[in-house]
Amino acid sequence: MTFYLSKRSRERLATVHPDLQLIVGSAILISIIDFAVLEGLRSLSRQRELVKSGASSTLNSRHLTGHAVDLGAWVSGGIRWDWPLYHQIASAMQQAAAQHDLKLEWGGDWETFPDGPHFQLPWSEYSA
Repeated sequence: MTFYLSKRSRERLATVHPDLQLIVGSAILISIIDFAVLEGLRSLSRQRELVKSGASSTLNSRHLTGHAVDLGAWVSGGIRWDWPLYHQIASAMQQAAAQHDLKLEWGGDWETFPDGPHFQLPWSEYSA
């Protein structure tokens, strides 16, 4: 089954770096799990809210520069947070990045603050 990004997801995706747009756009076509773009570019005030609530651990987020995106697994008409779903999405995202010879980091690989929905272009390849 081939999935497609909704209008809302495309609007949110339009706020991030073109390379990340390319990866996400390719990943949705090969993913075995449907997903939505939850957030792209984020304001500093929004980032502060997320840190205060414990949903983020940094004010130095790649979202602030448009180098990160949060994806949500879309299952049966709603967002699901089950970790196995995010491993599947990450697989599609990594495959899409490789197809375009681009580097990508997945927040699910982080040891100190694992973040399954989070994908970002690496600092080493993309300066802010």
